[in-house]
Order: sequence, then structure tokens, then C-alpha cells
Amino acid sequence: MFLFFSLVAILVAILTLVAILTYSLCWYEYANSNPQLMEDRFKPQSLWLAFSLIIQEIFFNFLTLLLLPFGLLDPRRQPQYTGETPVLLVHGLFINRACWFWFKSALRRRGFRNLVTINLSSYHNEETLTEQVAKRIDELRLHLDVKKVHLVGHSMGGIIIRNYVQLRGGEEKVDHCVFLASPHAGSKLSPFAVTPLSKVLVPNSEFLQRLAAAPPPKVGRITNIYSLKDNMVVPAQSAHLNWLDNRILDRIGHTGMLYRKSSIEAVAAALGPPDQVSPTDAAQRPAFHENRQ
Repeated sequence: MFLFFSLVAILVAILTLVAILTYSLCWYEYANSNPQLMEDRFKPQSLWLAFSLIIQEIFFNFLTLLLLPFGLLDPRRQPQYTGETPVLLVHGLFINRACWFWFKSALRRRGFRNLVTINLSSYHNEETLTEQVAKRIDELRLHLDVKKVHLVGHSMGGIIIRNYVQLRGGEEKVDHCVFLASPHAGSKLSPFAVTPLSKVLVPNSEFLQRLAAAPPPKVGRITNIYSLKDNMVVPAQSAHLNWLDNRILDRIGHTGMLYRKSSIEAVAAALGPPDQVSPTDAAQRPAFHENRQ
């Protein structure tokens, strides 16, 4: 028991250090771009905002890490409504499908039923991950008898989706596309990520330049959602895209975008009203059981 609590304490200490350091770098970027902020840095409301953001990210990151083992298990719910457009949720670096547990529950309460997740390795290159997403999309289209899918990508997941629809010819298979806290112009924190994907997320990397030069994909609707207080996409403006609809949130950290009500509602609004088939119609068609990852 002592060992358990010691490990928890060490984990919390590491997460606290990461949150403080990342938000310190965020403040560095903010202050250099807007020197007037220096005048308010020690005001009670500014200190409280910084404290609340750090505490939120520590909690959400701790929760996400605790959930990681559950992401290795088979999903309890399977997409089963044939003819109903599925929503494929694509996670970011160093986590797995379990990070979507609250997000999926919230979307399900809003009427979305065919919610699908996928596990992607953080130690393969972007083309390998894009190929895995492409394969999953083809499986869903075939077994659910639909022409297109909805895609939601958090962080690096959004970059993989962009690669699929802009450079890999997947736009004809996608209806709505939502990017959530994705570093479209890279992040200055990417050199600290010990993974081959880190070089992809370095600002002005060759891959990001190819994405920026590619024409916007012709899909039903594209929405980009990001937070001005994102502590992993540095500077926050790197998450902005000029050629589509941007929904800008505030007072939410990077991992918090997976749990906070405002970000979930923004994604649900971007996807639009869920198209649903009746339980009777669904029962007349064979159910699709999700492939194990």
C-alpha cells in the first residue's frame, strides 16, 4: 500500500511539474507577443486563472493516465446501427482510445450512437498511422453500409486526419471533419516529445508545409476547435486554420478539451444533428462487431 501511494505521489509530482513548465512556456509566448500583459501578471484574477488551469490539467492528465489500461480492452459498446453515419474518434500522442470515455458518453447522451475509437501507436510515423485510420474507415463503410464517416481528431489525431483527407485522397469518404486542439502549424514543445512523430510537429517541418500547401479538402463540413489557453500547442495560434470555420475557446488546457463541457458541445454542434435509423431497421440488418486493435 505504501508503494502504491508513493507511486501515485511521484506521478502527481511529475504531472504538476509538466503542467507548470508548459504553462510557463505559454506565458512566455503570450508576454512576448503582448507586453501589456506584464502589468496584470500578479493581479489576483490572473494568479487564480493560472492556478486553476494548472490544477485542471493535472487532474485531467492523471485521469487519462489511469484510464490507459482500459484502452487495451475490447470496447463494451459496438457500432451496430447500419445506415447511420459513424463518428470515428482519433486520439493524440502517448494515450489510447480510453481517453475518449467521457467524450463518448457525452456524445451518446446527445444522440450519437455509432461512436468508434481506434488505438494508434505514438512510435510509428504519420503515414503508418494514417494507413491504420484509412483501413478503419473502410471497415466502417463496408460493415455499416454507409458511404461516409465523421472524423474527430484530438491533438496529433487531427493532423493524421488532415493527412488522410488532404494528402491521401480520403476526402470522398468523409462527411464532417472536426479538429480538436490540433497543432496545425506545429508546436514549440514538440522537440521534447521522444517519438518519431515529434519531428513532424516541429513548426515549419516539411510535412506541415506540405499540409499547408495542399488545397482544402472537399468534405461536407470542417470545423477547427482550439483553446487560447492550450498548454501543449505553443503558441496557441498554431492551432488556427485560416481556410475553415474556427471555434475558439478559452480557459481550457490541452487535455481538458477531452473532458470540458464547452469543447464537447462545440464538437457536437460541428457534427450537426445525428442521423439515426430506427431500432427496427437496425435490427433487420447484421450488426457489425468492432475489430480488435
